[in-house]
Amino acid sequence: MDRPALSDVVTLADAAQAVDGVAPLSEATFLALDAPASDQDLHGYVQGAGGLDAYSHLRLEDDGTAWAEIVVHPHARRHGHASRFLEFVRNQNPQVRVWAHGDVPAAQETARHRGMQVVRDLWVMSRPVDDSITDPVVPEGFSARSFRTGDEEDWLAVNARAFAHHPEQGRMTLPDLQARMAEPWFDPSGLLLVFDDATGRLAASHWTKIAEQSSGVGEVYVVAVDPEFQGRGLGGYVTSIGLAHLRDKAVREIELYVEGDNEPAIATYRRRGFERSAQDVMYAWPGQA
Repeated sequence: MDRPALSDVVTLADAAQAVDGVAPLSEATFLALDAPASDQDLHGYVQGAGGLDAYSHLRLEDDGTAWAEIVVHPHARRHGHASRFLEFVRNQNPQVRVWAHGDVPAAQETARHRGMQVVRDLWVMSRPVDDSITDPVVPEGFSARSFRTGDEEDWLAVNARAFAHHPEQGRMTLPDLQARMAEPWFDPSGLLLVFDDATGRLAASHWTKIAEQSSGVGEVYVVAVDPEFQGRGLGGYVTSIGLAHLRDKAVREIELYVEGDNEPAIATYRRRGFERSAQDVMYAWPGQA
C-alpha cells in the first residue's frame, strides 16, 4: 500500500480540526508519514476531487498489538469511508485498537454502529501559567542541567525503565528519539535532566514541548524517574523545573496527558492546578479489553 503526501494529510487533518475542534491525528502518525516507508506502518487514503477525502494509519507493533487512527474530511462524511477503513485495519490485526481524539460525536456514532467499546481513556489536563509556578530547590545530592549531545542513550535507558509497562512511551528507540529531536519544535534547553551527584547517573528527566510558540501553549511532554531513584523527591522536583521552564518561555497555558484511570497521578496534577480539558479514547471490538 502506498501512502499520501504528508502535506496532503496535514491539510485534511486541519479541515477536520476546524469543524471538530480537536486534532484528529497524533504526532506518531505524522512522524511515520515523514519517515522512510515501513512494513509496520500501513497508510490508507481516499483521493477526492480537491484533495484527500479520508486517511487511515495502522501501526503494527513488534509485540503483536496494533493501533490505528482515521480521519474523514467534513464534506466526505456519511459516505462509509470510516467504516471501510475500520474493516481494513481489523482484517490486518483483529486486536487493533482505534484512537478517537476528542471522542467527538461522529467517532462515537461510528463506534456504536460497528459494535466497538471504549478500552482506554486518555485525559488532557491543563492549567494557566501564574505566580503559583515557582523555582524549586534541587534535592540534596542531585544536580540538574539541560540535554546535551551524547545524553541520548542514558535518556533512553531511564525512559525504558520508567515506562516499562506503558503501551507507547516505553517502546521509544534511538531512531524514535532522533526523529523527535529533528522536529522544528525541539529545544534541547527544554529537555531537563537530573543527575545523582554521587554516581553521575541520570536519575530523572522532564521533557517539555512548545509545538507552536504562537499558540501560547506548552506541554509536559515526558516526565520520567528511574525506578531506582523513586522515593527521593525527584518526581515533584523534576515536574516543577519543567513548569518553571515553560513559565520562563512565556506560554500562557500548560497541558499534559495522563491515563484516565491513573487516580494517583490525576490527584497529583490537580494539586498542581491542572484540570481535565479534553479527552482521547481508544475503541476496540468486544473481547479486546
